[in-house]
Order: sequence, then structure tokens, then C-alpha cells
Amino acid sequence: MAFSSYKTIGEVLKAFQVIYTEANFIGETKFNIPDYFREDLEFTMREGAVDCSEFAICENLISPVLKQVWKKYSSKFTLWSHYSLNYDDKLSGFPKYILAKRSPLGKVVFDKPYFILVEAKQDNFEAGWAQCLAEMIAAQRLNNEFSIIIFGIVSNGGVWQVSKLEREAFTRNILPYTIYELDKLFAAVNYVFQQCELQLNNLVVA
Repeated sequence: MAFSSYKTIGEVLKAFQVIYTEANFIGETKFNIPDYFREDLEFTMREGAVDCSEFAICENLISPVLKQVWKKYSSKFTLWSHYSLNYDDKLSGFPKYILAKRSPLGKVVFDKPYFILVEAKQDNFEAGWAQCLAEMIAAQRLNNEFSIIIFGIVSNGGVWQVSKLEREAFTRNILPYTIYELDKLFAAVNYVFQQCELQLNNLVVA
């Protein structure tokens, strides 16, 4: 079944025997946000219909933030948008965004490991997390030869919630972040990218 078929996080936890916990695990890592980015985002939020649909949320609010942070890590990662992720008939679909190891064959080659999966929802965080967790489990199983932490983000554009999946333990960060506190949001997203880079470096060394 498609990721979007899961409607509650409890349904996914039970189906795949994952343990749910909550903790504040994000170690905010400062990110220098360019002034032009702040000005452009402020203009878009003031003048645009930024959250009228999931597509609008992605284009106007989520993608700009992810892309700005990804630039710092682009030599090692590729940020994929709406790309197919399939493990089996119970775990398949198209996550909004996936951060994956950059393939040595070039930017057009989808490579493992997969580190971050991002979902956009219009205020339905329960369905968003059900879908995101299913995607995280698929990524984890596709990477079964690597013991890596998969990160997940669900956002309605304004509020950003972060989680991680480590083996059979799913942990949701208690503290949410908002686009109205941009420095904190960027510090949280930068932390997640940084953790992905550290894991990738460890895999290369191993």
C-alpha cells in the first residue's frame, strides 16, 4: 500500500512494530541566513498564497529552506523532490523530499543511503506523521546493510516537526520549530543535515 494510505501514526507503529518515544534531541547548529533569503521569504509570505495547497507549501515555504541548507552539503548529498521510493507493496510512494547520498555516477542517479524524508500537510500532522514514518521505515529497510539514523520532517509550512528513526525506536522531537523564528528553524535543519554528514563520513571510513 502507498505511504499515503496510512492515516494514523499508531497504525504504522503497530504494523511495523516500532516503539514511539518523545525527547528533545535536536542540537541547534547555527546557520548564517543570507539577507536576500530573508527578504524574499518575507515578500512571499506577505504577498503570496503560500499555504493554499500542499504543492504551494512545498514550493513557497519548505523547498526554499531545505535548498538553502542543502547548498552547504551538496558535494555529498542530493536533494530529491517527489521521487519514487519503493521497498515492497506495503511501503511505496513519492515522499515530498528525500536527502540521499550523492552518487559517484552523477546527480541524476538515485543512490543510497537515504537520510531525510520530508512531508508537507495542510495542518493534518497525524496523517503527515503516519505517512512520513512509513517512508522512514522504507528508507531504513532499503538501507538494511547500513546502521544509520533516518530523520523525518513534517511541516505545514509554518510549523516544522522533526523526528528520527534509530533501529526500532521512533523519536519525535518535543519542541516544534516555526518559520516565524527563522534562525531557530535553520539551526534545527542544519543540525539534521550535519548529523547526516557525520553518518555518511563514518560509513565511508568503515
